[in-house]
Amino acid sequence: MENLNDKVILITGGAQGLGKATSLILAQAGATVIIGDIQEEKAKVVVDEINSSNGKAVFYKLDLSDEKNVEDIIGKIKSEYGRLDALVNNAGIDFTKSILELSVSEWDSAMNVNLRGPFLTSKFALPIMAEKKSGHIINVISTASLRAWTEASVYHASKWGLRGFTQALFTEARKFNVKVTGLIAGGMRTPFLLDRFPDIPPQNLQDPENVAQKIKYILLDNSDTIVPELLVLPLQETSWP
Repeated sequence: MENLNDKVILITGGAQGLGKATSLILAQAGATVIIGDIQEEKAKVVVDEINSSNGKAVFYKLDLSDEKNVEDIIGKIKSEYGRLDALVNNAGIDFTKSILELSVSEWDSAMNVNLRGPFLTSKFALPIMAEKKSGHIINVISTASLRAWTEASVYHASKWGLRGFTQALFTEARKFNVKVTGLIAGGMRTPFLLDRFPDIPPQNLQDPENVAQKIKYILLDNSDTIVPELLVLPLQETSWP
């Protein structure tokens, strides 16, 4: 398969950064891209960019902390398209604070988006894929799931948890011929990093488009082989390994 024609793909956090890059690249490959995000204005800009280039994209306001909203949106996708071929769990947030400064509500917010959110989307998407005996769930993790640094406790906890969840989901989803991949991405030139850490040399980070291309590569493989985990690093980043 050289393209993603007729594939319906939900991308969480598709309004900016890696999510935006992934939305654009998958749409260029022929997929119908569904951007699920809470940032309505930014998401609609991406949707307009795709549709004006003869691609296919729609926006659904998706709040990963709201179980009913997640269930309703994925149910709406099934109702309108009759299928969901791939789910890219990309959305993530962080609070750069020490444990002493981090509030309980901030901890809960990050865990809701970064860990509980992928659980909810996977829980409601998997039955749709299981009906077709095909599908792919890609969870965007982070090198924060492989090591730790200061003032990022909730981010580390959520990403280590997401890596474990992804591996467990893989063992369950394959019973339905559904693939699951954990994509562990190193630092990218995205607002997620650059807005919070303006002193990071941009040349040491990778273009999010490069990571998005790896996501496309994974989704294009329709063989009976699976890539359960893929580590994608910027060549010049020295924080890992």
